[in-house]
Amino acid sequence: MATNPPAGDGHRNGAVRQRSQTQTPSGHWVKRDTETGQFMDVKTSDKTPFKGVRKEK
Repeated sequence: MATNPPAGDGHRNGAVRQRSQTQTPSGHWVKRDTETGQFMDVKTSDKTPFKGVRKEK
């Protein structure tokens, strides 16, 4: 299995699990829990998507 050294530096390896994101009509990105379907967080700092979270179609 491949690793992304250095270990323990706090960065994420791979995608965030059980999360998805979609874009609102205003252009902001909102994160959703795929198990419950509830919205979790809205990114209001800028209109770029969350890193490592898959996008809904």
